[in-house]
Amino acid sequence: MTDTTRTGVLHDADAQRKIVNRLRRAHGQLAAVVTAVENGEDCRDVVQQLAAVSKALDRAGFLVISTALKECLADPDAENLAQPDELEKLFLTLA
Repeated sequence: MTDTTRTGVLHDADAQRKIVNRLRRAHGQLAAVVTAVENGEDCRDVVQQLAAVSKALDRAGFLVISTALKECLADPDAENLAQPDELEKLFLTLA
């Protein structure tokens, strides 16, 4: 289901919901890392939690780029969408 108002960063409501869910998950994981460090937990546990946060953020970023690419392919003449070369740079930023 795609919203055609083009007012936000992402116009696909389902993709936006998925991205927000991933970011909220990462937010919760990061809060757990902060608590673990404050409580002096084992470094292995802290690093494992940091890895989970990093992976969640990466996945959210790739989903943002993937959604933008789909929108670009669906409507290549839209003025406010990222262009393919810009999407490639964004992708490489996350890689």
